Amino acid sequence: MTATAVAIAQFAPTARAEANLQHIEELVSRAAARGADLVLFPEYSSYFVDPFDESLARNAQDIDGPFVSGLVELASTHDVHLVAGLLERGLDGRRVRNTVVAVDATGVLASYRKLHLYDAFGQRESDWVEPGEPGAPQTFELGGLVFGLMTCYDLRFPEVARLLADAGVDVALVAAEWVRGPLKEHHWRTLLHARAIENTMYVAAADHPPPLGIGNSMVVDPAGVEIAAIGTATDVAVAWLEKEAVDRVRRVNPALALRRFHVAPN
Repeated sequence: MTATAVAIAQFAPTARAEANLQHIEELVSRAAARGADLVLFPEYSSYFVDPFDESLARNAQDIDGPFVSGLVELASTHDVHLVAGLLERGLDGRRVRNTVVAVDATGVLASYRKLHLYDAFGQRESDWVEPGEPGAPQTFELGGLVFGLMTCYDLRFPEVARLLADAGVDVALVAAEWVRGPLKEHHWRTLLHARAIENTMYVAAADHPPPLGIGNSMVVDPAGVEIAAIGTATDVAVAWLEKEAVDRVRRVNPALALRRFHVAPN
């Protein structure tokens, strides 16, 4: 059986874009040394400030801008695929897009704009961010596995992961900034496991560490078992993923084949 090594990289992006890319470089080097084929970084990896303010629009970039170009260069140097959150320029000049990009040495393989904005728990992400439009799932292939992209609050909407499963995805990659708060660690862990179990797929998630995020980045297998995790540190953890594991779980638990409902955009 062949396995693809997926690393989750947990770090706290700041309002210093160049420093963020340097931090990403350090973590990519660490993950590659541990055998990673793919490294997943959190939401807002290119730029982050709390609370949100007008600096978001000033520091947003295009997908072909310096941040993504830097990711492509790192992917080439370390022979890995990289997935990370990008603060992308918006359409109206005031709001931005919360985008996740997947790259390899050749360039951008997929890009996903967050569908469900975090207008909950006293937050108003939509004041500063434009929502993405429903469309075809953003996917790419590596090592015989199909990977799909989603972002943070999307995790609370099971339809997003189900659409990935319908598109043949074996591994959902979740870039997140899961804000701390009462029961939030419990919600995070429960939802990651639920999305893996109900779709019989791997789920890999990278979060910001405390004090703003909760940390607890992890990889969950198609049976709902945590196979790699980070606590609250800035670090990487590597899991080895196999297509055969997805197929095996789906033979034993053919829930996707037995379901009576399908998902349609709202």
